[in-house]
Amino acid sequence: MRMEIGIRNSLETKVAAGNTAAAIGSGTLAVFATPAMTALIEETAWRSVAACLADGQTTVGTRLDISHVSPTPVGMNVRCETELVGIDGRRLTFKVEVYDERGLIGTGTHERFIVMSEKFQAKADGKRLEL
Repeated sequence: MRMEIGIRNSLETKVAAGNTAAAIGSGTLAVFATPAMTALIEETAWRSVAACLADGQTTVGTRLDISHVSPTPVGMNVRCETELVGIDGRRLTFKVEVYDERGLIGTGTHERFIVMSEKFQAKADGKRLEL
């Protein structure tokens, strides 16, 4: 598969006790947590381009600009849709929209960078050695 503008992906999850704001610690209510929505956005985006990467490459999230515009209670399904709208060297920009069964609950953009997996991991692990 070739990396090109327009690549789309969609993933779904169900709101359960474990991904609510109360469970994650981002609030006190039994509604889909913004951090859970963020994780769904990141997963949907990285999976959309994974087949386009060379051996040894992966993507890492570097920026999120999202609005969580409507609450979703436990028991409802949530669907994230991403579209690759920009490629600038190793920087990838995605348009993101998140829906529950009643409509739009989140929207925004997400950036990821293409990195060499081993090199990136070694750099991160090196931080421990510097202590």
